[in-house]
Amino acid sequence: QVQLVESGGGLVQAGGSLRLSCAFTGRAFSSYAMGWFRQAPGKEREFVAGISWRGGSTSYADPVKGRFIISRDNDKNTGYLQMNILKPEDTAVYYCAARNAPDYSDYYREYDYWGQGTQVTVSS
Repeated sequence: QVQLVESGGGLVQAGGSLRLSCAFTGRAFSSYAMGWFRQAPGKEREFVAGISWRGGSTSYADPVKGRFIISRDNDKNTGYLQMNILKPEDTAVYYCAARNAPDYSDYYREYDYWGQGTQVTVSS
């Protein structure tokens, strides 16, 4: 059974940085593309970033381009989201997701497994 566990969320001031981690267990991590999504109160879950199963291809939502970096370490079975120059509008619960396919998707329904989420709060 695949499990994803996020960590690294917290409270940070605007302009600061956080690094989220997503630990993957249960199957071969390198067989899964990864995505990061977020959901703010009263809003729909939205795509943040995606990375292909071997890490050769990445994609970012427009609001985070140039500030966030998605990466993965297949030897450690862990994915990462480095978040820089954080803004109050980045406040949300962040979820990592895994898709049993070579490439990521920006549509949340195309992912097979989800973590429990980690809260990120950016104060102004």
